[in-house]
Amino acid sequence: MTTSTLSIRLKHARLSAGLSQEELGIRIGLDPASASTRMNRYELGKRVPAPELIERVAVELDLPAAYFYAYRHDEADLLERYFRLSESGKERLMAYLNSLE
Repeated sequence: MTTSTLSIRLKHARLSAGLSQEELGIRIGLDPASASTRMNRYELGKRVPAPELIERVAVELDLPAAYFYAYRHDEADLLERYFRLSESGKERLMAYLNSLE
């Protein structure tokens, strides 16, 4: 089975946060008895998590939900960087982007 963009991003974000599959699963509200197994299946691409679950993962890992669906690495990086900007930083970035048109 081929891993999906979602499964790749999920694993990368979890590892970057220094969490085990079980820890992340429990933090997002999965039953502790099955948290590790369920997260493993999501990361292997054997199961596709519901969008609501990805929202909970995003909140827990302090990432935008769109990050998990970004196909290209540079797009995922851009989404993450934009998400972490202050409001004034976001405004300056948008003004700069608008100047490029």
